[in-house]
Amino acid sequence: EMRAAHSIYPEEIESITIDIFDVAYHIIGGGEEGDKRQVHSKEEADHSLPYMVAVALLDGEVSPAQYLPERILQEDVQSLLRRVNIRPDETLSKRFPTAMPCRIQIVLKDGRVLSNEKQDYEGFYTRPLSWEKAVAKFERLATPHAPIEQRAAIIETVAHLETKEIAQLTEVLCTPFVYNA
Repeated sequence: EMRAAHSIYPEEIESITIDIFDVAYHIIGGGEEGDKRQVHSKEEADHSLPYMVAVALLDGEVSPAQYLPERILQEDVQSLLRRVNIRPDETLSKRFPTAMPCRIQIVLKDGRVLSNEKQDYEGFYTRPLSWEKAVAKFERLATPHAPIEQRAAIIETVAHLETKEIAQLTEVLCTPFVYNA
């Protein structure tokens, strides 16, 4: 969101500071789980808020492609994630778990300071994805793994879940297939 609104280029960034609630800080921010700016694998990347923020600023998204080893190890993301600092914030912690608050501040090398605060994210229960966005996300993530017929059956079943038996959902999810990409 900030990337698009301000046309931020990574080489212009001096530092990024993110204030988050304590649970997130300890798991993905560098608290009890240790330094999250040392990222060399998918397992480290998907538990590193500095990595996720850096790659989102660089690529405009965080999807499976951003967790491939070759992306994780590229110098642009490694350099930017070292400029990300995460801090726990007591006032934000008091809002968790009914909110998922965070505050971000980006200091640019020219002295400009950009900031934003969010109480949640699109997809959180307070701001659920629309059906259209959920289907688009499913298609984006499932296309490499399931043929169009199976994806269509899953979408149709989930769209009418209130009138379906759980066995019908299990059947479309577990149908074996041969997929030739």
